[in-house]
Amino acid sequence: MSEFTVSRRTTIAAPAEKVRPLIEDFHAWQSWSPWEGLDPNLERTYTGPDSGVGAHYAWKGNSKAGQGSMEITGITPERIDITLAFLKPWKATNQVHFEVTSEGQSTEVTWTMAGEHRGLGRLFALFMNMDKLVGKDFEKGLAGLKQQAEQR
Repeated sequence: MSEFTVSRRTTIAAPAEKVRPLIEDFHAWQSWSPWEGLDPNLERTYTGPDSGVGAHYAWKGNSKAGQGSMEITGITPERIDITLAFLKPWKATNQVHFEVTSEGQSTEVTWTMAGEHRGLGRLFALFMNMDKLVGKDFEKGLAGLKQQAEQR
């Protein structure tokens, strides 16, 4: 097994009270997630509470969007923990967290995903660096999150 971590950070000119709801409510991800535009016919299912611990989001789409789910597993004033499970194009379970730190009227957000390459994923990792593969998506997503929070 080989482990990986992908992390990106941005500063948002808005207080944390405007940023956190965009992360803690999966319904809001449609406005900023870098993957929302991959499949116009994406099937979305939301279960559990609308936001916070226990909120669950599943998706199923074309080959680019794949299939998987996310569940918020922990929340503190500074952090939101999410378990991310991919079913297609390959199976993987990764841990994601957002660190949300207030800095006056600004908020620093760090988006991190960590996991292990297993099975075919280990072979894939020999040819593709996860940071290069996912890092640009995180940057695009954080730019979208920044735009949405600053417009509120």
